[in-house]
Amino acid sequence: MKVDFTPKGICATRIEFEIDDNDKTLHNIVFTRGCNGNLKAIAKLCEGKNAAEVSEILRGNLCGNKPTSCADQFSKAIDEALASAQ
Repeated sequence: MKVDFTPKGICATRIEFEIDDNDKTLHNIVFTRGCNGNLKAIAKLCEGKNAAEVSEILRGNLCGNKPTSCADQFSKAIDEALASAQ
């Protein structure tokens, strides 16, 4: 399943990724805008990992004084995608 998520409250303006329909692993993760190096690292670290596990790890991570972060928004995107697939 391809996912195109518009995050809120962060520098990144778009999060795109795929969740394998069979084993629920994450693939082809791309963040648009934001902290390029950090977001490439998140994408590499999450590639091929179980979507629910990644979401649990990243959920609640904050950026500075913001109430969210790119990682937290990625967890929200994963949660929404998994919920819509049921």
